[in-house]
Amino acid sequence: MSRSKSLSPLMIQGCTSDAGKSYLAAGFCRLYANRGIHVAPFKAQNMSNNAGVTPEGGEIGRAQLLQAQAARVSPTVHMNPVLLKPEADSMSQVIMLGKTQPQLKKIPWQERKTYLWKTVKDSLHLMKNEYELLIIEGAGSPAEINLRSGDIVNMSVALEAEAQVLLASDIDRGGAFAHLLGTWHCLASNEQARIAGFLLNKFRGDASLLGNAMDWLEEKTDISTLGIVPMLNLPLPTEDAYSQQTEVHHSTKPEIAIIRTPYMSNFDEFDALLNEPDVQVNFVDSIDQISAAAAIIIPGSKHVSYDLDFLKQNGFAALLHKLSDRGVQILGVCGGMQMLGKTLEDPHNLEGGYSSDGLNLLAIKTTLEAQKTTQQTQAKLVKSGAQVIGYEIHHGKTSAENNAKPYLINQQNEVIGYVQGNIAGMYAHGLFDNAVYRQEFLQKIGVSSQPGEWSEQVDAALDTLALHLESHCNMPAIDKAIGL
Repeated sequence: MSRSKSLSPLMIQGCTSDAGKSYLAAGFCRLYANRGIHVAPFKAQNMSNNAGVTPEGGEIGRAQLLQAQAARVSPTVHMNPVLLKPEADSMSQVIMLGKTQPQLKKIPWQERKTYLWKTVKDSLHLMKNEYELLIIEGAGSPAEINLRSGDIVNMSVALEAEAQVLLASDIDRGGAFAHLLGTWHCLASNEQARIAGFLLNKFRGDASLLGNAMDWLEEKTDISTLGIVPMLNLPLPTEDAYSQQTEVHHSTKPEIAIIRTPYMSNFDEFDALLNEPDVQVNFVDSIDQISAAAAIIIPGSKHVSYDLDFLKQNGFAALLHKLSDRGVQILGVCGGMQMLGKTLEDPHNLEGGYSSDGLNLLAIKTTLEAQKTTQQTQAKLVKSGAQVIGYEIHHGKTSAENNAKPYLINQQNEVIGYVQGNIAGMYAHGLFDNAVYRQEFLQKIGVSSQPGEWSEQVDAALDTLALHLESHCNMPAIDKAIGL
């Protein structure tokens, strides 16, 4: 679709990580989509182990999948041309245009721009030509002086796209005006000229207490504050950090413990469970945090051998065997399923070339293959015959012994999940978004799930967020900045 009118892209940058960029970008995508504008998200480079799959089978960040839903468009790899998936403190898997690029893995961070910038520019201009308006998300902060020479996601993109930038600060953490002023001072003059306004995000309390602080900031920068956005608790995926709940709460409700391993991936797929009113869901990283769990979930992992060692060394392996004997429901998702098995082999040295004994709770064996499976998945639950949808992202090929029975079969008639008594595992991510799967899982612990698909609740939340931004931002000024 060609653009009916030339609009400047709107870019959301932040003074810090977790300033709310993904949330704000999703909100503006829905706001403009609701006005009938053909809008789409773009983030040049994302660093996250929360990944999903486009209809064509390419990996992109989960935040851009949500933003595509907000914009009511089908996601493509060009919305997030570069995705970095951390595998260790100083190493990440590099996904470019949805596919793993192992040759880029060991290139130092500062040297990657040479290899990645052309791809970013090509995707950016393709998206600009395809859509009437782009909502672009930055990453971290544009004021990281040490990273400026290798920047392919913040001001380099703003200049290339000729975008109007809204610079957001998390006022809830304090120091918002210093963050905004300091970030502005760190930018070059042509970069400062791209900033159309400031946003104070995650505000709590009485706005009158801010006094003339916005006037003071404008006197220093000649830039207006175009929004004071109050904190809003919505059932939307968290940003690309472990910002989901960290406190463990015990209650009279049946408890589900999700083990927070060091390289846990795709933790947002449990959001639907977190919003079920009749269960208590806790992310735990110590066996002391598990009291009387009715179910345990081992999530996906970006480094299975490391996370498996974490389970063994921190007492989880022994505890899982005890809980299994008591009939507690145990579920492993993707890498979590691999850990539940008997053995794991890495003959292609994808994660260090290991050969490991698993937890031996599920009679399966896994070998990591060089070819990665990435696809949206339609599958059937073997016991009930119910149809579910999700996505697969894995290198593993898994085979079962007689004790492990098929649990889930995908559209290619491949077994992608196994069950053995109260132990189950599956390669499919995102099944808890399906009401029929949540109901089947929760029934095993004596609870009924809420009716309705999770995507419907997320969609309603996006409409609420769009109205929230419309109410608390100076939309005439923002519209004027982008050329509406």
